[in-house]
Amino acid sequence: MLLFKPFSCAMLAVGLALGTAALANDDVTAVTEEDGKYFTEDGMPTFNVTEDGTVDWYTFSGFRRYHSECHVCHGPDGMGSTYAPPLKDSVMAIDYYDFLAVVAGGLEEGNSVMPGFGTNTNVMCYVEDIYIYLRARGADAIPRGRPAKRADKPDAATEYENDCMG
Repeated sequence: MLLFKPFSCAMLAVGLALGTAALANDDVTAVTEEDGKYFTEDGMPTFNVTEDGTVDWYTFSGFRRYHSECHVCHGPDGMGSTYAPPLKDSVMAIDYYDFLAVVAGGLEEGNSVMPGFGTNTNVMCYVEDIYIYLRARGADAIPRGRPAKRADKPDAATEYENDCMG
């Protein structure tokens, strides 16, 4: 799991207000892989989709976790709702660390309030997976809905999950 760095709520607010063109963080190309998890050149977690549409385990896990916790407010498939913004667009404007900070600590902007999920292991143990899934959606690398094919769960994912969930 990646480590936390300080976050600027102002940066996220600008990214959400101006859209992905203003603060593009659209480098989604996987250049390294470790235990089935893929990373961009700058070390951010990312997705891998093969030519036949098979997604890596972490993208699939992110789909599952997003739809168990996040879609209630942010809509199915990261598309947004009348209640909360489309996260598939928001994650294209921020890096993983800023995403982590908002998920863990929450965000309040005017009348909009996102609670923090820092103590919810069903979210925090899978926050990288959720980020990876949303980046795949934001880059249009996967369509809406449950991915039809997925890679097998790596042993490293099982070990991490067992450690994190207790």
